[in-house]
Order: sequence, then structure tokens, then C-alpha cells
Amino acid sequence: MSAETADLTKIDSAVSGLSSSPPEEKKGHRRASSSAAGVYNINDLEKEGKELQIAKETQKLNWKLNTSPATLDDKETLKKFLTTPPVKKIDLHFPLGLEVTARNLKGVTIKDALDAIHKQFKKKADDELELPILAGFEWDKEESWTRLIVHQKKEGAPSSGGGKKKDKKKETYDE
Repeated sequence: MSAETADLTKIDSAVSGLSSSPPEEKKGHRRASSSAAGVYNINDLEKEGKELQIAKETQKLNWKLNTSPATLDDKETLKKFLTTPPVKKIDLHFPLGLEVTARNLKGVTIKDALDAIHKQFKKKADDELELPILAGFEWDKEESWTRLIVHQKKEGAPSSGGGKKKDKKKETYDE
């Protein structure tokens, strides 16, 4: 019986003190990311001090946060980069504290940002949203270089002369 036990100690790596080395992890070549040329990591832009420009088209969308971005008529706008220079990912910060991240290795587009926002709000009913319309994005490098502040508004299309109507009502009461 002792002969069998001796054979086991030679075979069982746990008993012999792990003499066989575990398979080494490859530290060599990693698959190149599928990011496009000219698309930056936002942290690199911060180190270099490069300023971000936000696409102005986002202010004109009048998009409701709980509807799919696919419902927007202007499909060409959705394909444009959200920022110049284009970045791989960017955090979108809401004033109430919610933060979502838009990612695209080929450069975050306006659609990517809207998709990320929509994912958070798609289950909300219209009356649950205090400010349901996207007003645009703001980049405040003093507050945070790596995120955009999301601005929302109450009404969709800008109602022309809304203030004037109120003035007219006041005039009728004065008479």
C-alpha cells in the first residue's frame, strides 16, 4: 500500500507542492481595438488640453427623452459626431445626479448619446418627466473635462410669442 501512496505523491500536484507551473498568461499582442483613426480617448484629450466642441444640432432636435431616437425625422443629424474631436466614450450628466455613458469606438455620434439617454427614460410615462425635452448639451471643462451636462426643457418646439399672449391677457384684465 505504501508503494501506491508514493506513486500518488509524484502524480498529485497538490501534494508535491505545485511543482508544475500554471499556464502562463499571454502578455504579448492584444487585439487592436476597432476604433477608427482620429477618434480620441477623452482622458487623452484632457491631458493634452484639447477643447471639445459640441454639435449644435442637438439643440434643434426637440427630442422627447422617453421616445426612441429612431422616431426623429432628421436621420442625417443622428449620424454626426456629438463632439469635435470625436471621442470613444463620454459621460452625460443630468442636473439631478443621473449619469449615463455614451460609447462608440468609432466616435460617439448624436444617436449614441440619445440611445444612452433613451435607455434610462424609455419606461417613464410622459407625466413622470418634469422636463421631457432635450434642450442640448453643455461642456464645462472647469467642472469635469470628461462629461457633458444634459439640459432639458418643458416644451418641445419653441412657441413664438408665448410671452406676448400673457401680456395681452393682463391688458384685458386691466381694462
